[in-house]
Amino acid sequence: MKIILASSSPRRIELLKKLNLKFKVIPAEIDENIEEKDPIKHVLTLSKLKAQNVANKSIGDIIIAADTIVFYKQILGKPKSYVDAYKTLKNLSGKWHSVFTGVCIVFPKETISFYEKTDVKFKKLSNELIEFYLSTGEAFDKAGAYGIQGYGSILVEKIRGDFFNVMGLPISKLWDLLWDRGIINETKGKTNKRRT
Repeated sequence: MKIILASSSPRRIELLKKLNLKFKVIPAEIDENIEEKDPIKHVLTLSKLKAQNVANKSIGDIIIAADTIVFYKQILGKPKSYVDAYKTLKNLSGKWHSVFTGVCIVFPKETISFYEKTDVKFKKLSNELIEFYLSTGEAFDKAGAYGIQGYGSILVEKIRGDFFNVMGLPISKLWDLLWDRGIINETKGKTNKRRT
């Protein structure tokens, strides 16, 4: 039985490595353009579709899939252009927005889904700061046009909730679910049965 991460996201790979788990990466192959506008249903639906897609190829393994979106009045996807990214950041300037991540874990005998929500407030962003941030190129492959773990950290004033959720994987909740099922040993991070 192997642990499979159904994502090629560098951020999710980095976060899962923090748990000292041995895992394999098999990206899901699905159409992520769905009609669902409710942020919670959106991330739960996509994470489940990703998990099921990979589970069909790796029967009997533990599959971890996730989907993250930024929400401010509507779901904000990855920017389509420089102008789109600029408008997104200008719109979020000085305001709170929410980051939702849906996670689906397929175990051999059960499937569990959950979501995490983190609220993030941007400071007031000057035109010069937005232009500088966009010049780094970091914004263009990320939902909401920023990545909190990189240069995007200079845009943030406050955060309420799980920081790692904003990066794309709420690892504390994930750890608890794996630990409670005896998948990992608390001290060594190796596959093991939980001691009682």
